[in-house]
Amino acid sequence: MKVSRAMATQHPDNVSNPFFCDAAEMGGEDEIKEAFYSFSHVKCREQLWDCEGKEVDNFVVKKLLGKYGPFFGKNRLGKDVFLTLRVPNPSVEKSESKILLETLEGIPRNFDTAALFYGDADFSPIFEVALPMTTSGRELVRIAEYYRQHVVGKGASSVGGVRIGEWIGEFRPESIGVIPLVEDRDSILSCDSIVGEYLGSEKPSDYQRVWLARSDPALNYGNLATVLMLKVAFQRLAALQESSSVEILPILGCGSSPFRGNFRPDNVENCVNGYPSVQTFTLQSAFRYDHDIGVVNSAVDALNGTKRKPPVAVDEARCIEIVERLSAEYQRQVRLIAPLVNDFAQYVPSKRRRKLHIGLFGYSRSMGGVRLPRAIGFCASMYSLGLPPELLGLSAASEHDLEYVRSIYLNFDRDIADALQYLNPGNLDAFPDEIRHAVEKVAKVTECEASKSHMKVTGIILDDYRKGNYRVLSENIMRAGFIRKFLG
Repeated sequence: MKVSRAMATQHPDNVSNPFFCDAAEMGGEDEIKEAFYSFSHVKCREQLWDCEGKEVDNFVVKKLLGKYGPFFGKNRLGKDVFLTLRVPNPSVEKSESKILLETLEGIPRNFDTAALFYGDADFSPIFEVALPMTTSGRELVRIAEYYRQHVVGKGASSVGGVRIGEWIGEFRPESIGVIPLVEDRDSILSCDSIVGEYLGSEKPSDYQRVWLARSDPALNYGNLATVLMLKVAFQRLAALQESSSVEILPILGCGSSPFRGNFRPDNVENCVNGYPSVQTFTLQSAFRYDHDIGVVNSAVDALNGTKRKPPVAVDEARCIEIVERLSAEYQRQVRLIAPLVNDFAQYVPSKRRRKLHIGLFGYSRSMGGVRLPRAIGFCASMYSLGLPPELLGLSAASEHDLEYVRSIYLNFDRDIADALQYLNPGNLDAFPDEIRHAVEKVAKVTECEASKSHMKVTGIILDDYRKGNYRVLSENIMRAGFIRKFLG
């Protein structure tokens, strides 16, 4: 089994809509078309299918095979191209916890659909699920055990004098893989322990995947702090691979904005070099829809042509010490701008009919009463107001810190320059004086050429916002996004 280098996801960070979507917001049948498009046109071998925060379509396999039979006849689902489900986490998303059970129950039905289509039962179209906001290995074990005992296991029970497996048919696949998606600082830094605990109970025959978030940690702790956390995590996962003799294949959930990973078609090589041990990178909506398809195809081909390598070696204690200082300053600054961002974010256009799971800032108790929009809405608001969020918290880094950062994070200046081009100094008076002074200081960290067109639009946006011309705000937020080639 060749684990994919690229996973298409449903993150709504795009400005442009794909040709197959007629409405402003994508959803429902559009996402069936999108999955086919990701496989057939983008040449991406894996599609993430979200089963949280929206109306779940448990018949995705039946619809794909029914509508696009000739393609999937040549490209077998579960062997050549893959669907990976992201399920709700019952420990956090209580209102959607039973969707987890419905989703697990649907896996054998999807197996039967594929077996009928292909005329054999050699491959399961779905055999892995990802659990968001994972904080312990026990959460993963529960899902694996529930599936074996209560989904597959029911086949051995009897009703009315007949075994359920004989009456309904056997339940396959017999087991599934569970991928931890870790999103908070403590879990990222202990991801090796989380995966190790799971491996102590489950025994994968080939490999174990682990998904490290990029967007929500940046929202919660700041951009640079998140990069340093991830580098520590990848080093620890490599050590786990060595000690467990199980191949650990990381997934990095990165978006197109620098704050969310800077993973764009024209920046793939830098990202791969920056995170060499990552097996799978997420191709979010902006990557696929805000660039010419030829450029996208070339980028996917280039990514598929690379192989993962050992992670960048880091001084873990030093990285964590810098993380603590940067994240504390970032969170302090975020508290100062939260009222403005929360008010402004309501004008950011929605690109999908969904409500994603809440992260750390979604809980009013966790950050002293601070709430923020989700990462994409937060980024879209900050860029539209002319203050790239990558600059927040960076003032806590000393020259000595940055010297070390540059030695392990070779893309640091490139990523900051990619963000700085969207800084509008004329808009900084909209923010508290403390924020303005901090941003003016860190704006000198590296050189870049400002985007004059983006500066012009963000000046108009702030002027309209101050004057209460809310009717045109969303349109101009989109205009600024078209310049950047991502919404947020």
